[in-house]
Amino acid sequence: MSASDSVRVCRALISVSDKDKLVERATALNEMGVELVSTGGTAKALKEAGLPVRDVSELTNYPEMMDGRVKTLHPGVHGGLLARRDLDAHTAAMEEHGISGIELLWVNLYPFEATIAGGADYDDAIENIDIGGPAMIRAAAKNHAHVAVCVDTEAIEATLAEMKEQDGATTYETRQKLAARAYARTAAYDAAISNWFAKELGDDAPAYRAFGGSLKQTMRYGENPHQSAAFYTDGSGRPGVATAEQVQGKELSYNNINDTDAAFELAAEFDPADGPAIAIIKHANPCGVAVGKSQIEAYRRALECDPVSAFGGIVAANMPLDGETAAEIVKVFTEVVIAPGADEAAMKIFAGKKNLRLLLTGGMPDPRSDGLSFRNVAGGMLVQGRDARRITADDLNIVTRRQPTDQEVADMLFAFTVGKHVKSNAIVYAKDGQTAGIGAGQMNRKDSARIAAMRAAEAAEMAEKPESLAKGSACASDAFFPFADGLLQAAEAGATAIIQPGGSIRDEEVIAAADEHDLTMAFTGVRHFRH
Repeated sequence: MSASDSVRVCRALISVSDKDKLVERATALNEMGVELVSTGGTAKALKEAGLPVRDVSELTNYPEMMDGRVKTLHPGVHGGLLARRDLDAHTAAMEEHGISGIELLWVNLYPFEATIAGGADYDDAIENIDIGGPAMIRAAAKNHAHVAVCVDTEAIEATLAEMKEQDGATTYETRQKLAARAYARTAAYDAAISNWFAKELGDDAPAYRAFGGSLKQTMRYGENPHQSAAFYTDGSGRPGVATAEQVQGKELSYNNINDTDAAFELAAEFDPADGPAIAIIKHANPCGVAVGKSQIEAYRRALECDPVSAFGGIVAANMPLDGETAAEIVKVFTEVVIAPGADEAAMKIFAGKKNLRLLLTGGMPDPRSDGLSFRNVAGGMLVQGRDARRITADDLNIVTRRQPTDQEVADMLFAFTVGKHVKSNAIVYAKDGQTAGIGAGQMNRKDSARIAAMRAAEAAEMAEKPESLAKGSACASDAFFPFADGLLQAAEAGATAIIQPGGSIRDEEVIAAADEHDLTMAFTGVRHFRH
């Protein structure tokens, strides 16, 4: 393919669903002597602004039809985009069939991602699948030797800036970058459509699976300084770190984003209608979670569980932050605070800590909503549904002689909910809506129980309390106890109630140990591994 470094833009085809600054940018093209060709609503907007514009039907000699579904799928358009100006046969075909060359394509696609994120029904979603747009984009990108293709605001702004510097021309390097961006955009668009179809059809394992996203942030490095990293949004609109407004603070790092997401998803498990909840996260694991009658009480109780680990951690709230709670949070070095909102007093207090990153989301994610998570492995990737399962009192199967009290049931459910967000093997002690001790990520469950007990004892000592926070607590295990040793460790720590999935071949042995120590134990039948 022969490519000229500099290509003068004589004709631009514009077809955009997002008409923000359309007239301003089209005016800039017109002032550089570029002929404007457009479609449908875009052409109408340009004509109403007094700009000279040819309708695409003048290129195709066919009117738009079928409610606009068919307007650009024609040799008059695609010939102008795909023709190689360096080949005589191509230029001869253009002349023979009256095809005008197009040197600039500016298209942004029907807003399919925003449509489904807004809860549109099936028919509306289908109507927002763009056909002509992706076809033109791919054609122009293929022929980037001669055509510049712009698929978003950044692309058209960069192209206009270069054209002003280059006397109305674009450079080959720019057209290459625009082409790469264009193919990535159509790939992400098609990924959104295909994943939506799979969901609508209930197909958990489609023959092909693709994921796409839009660049939100480039980063200095990833988990470690020698790793490159970038942050992408998936267009789902799910409230969280990807959609939040960063009110203040330094740029978020890779690890900040990972930990902040873990904190906010955990805080979202607790319905604001039931009262305030606070989750404090360190290295993607909770070090303290609590509910309270007031937000400041919830924060203090969450901090009490492990104030040492909370240093340099992430704080997430399930409702807008108030000034009293903000004043308490800033007493401890905190990397990130995330909440659905913050009142004026809280904002003023946080502003005094300029390095603290404050993220406001405007809402909470629904912990019961479905979705996909994925991770790469050598030669492939693993894809699964989000762990949206929630356990209620009705799901509990009490397998011991002693029945739980109402308070023990509440403590078991609270502990099991937190345990869902702890790296496996996970053990959580909790009492009265407060985590007492958390053991995470150990290779055996007994060690997790031992670490959680140690944390509970240390927390009590720091709070100058007479006995371990685990005394009288409920103990949750994310998976079954394969042996009775983990349960016995919990009993030694002071737990009176145990909640676990059950399903071990040694369940009877574990139940017998619980009865021997006068524990009450519930099986859920649901496992919450988080690796």
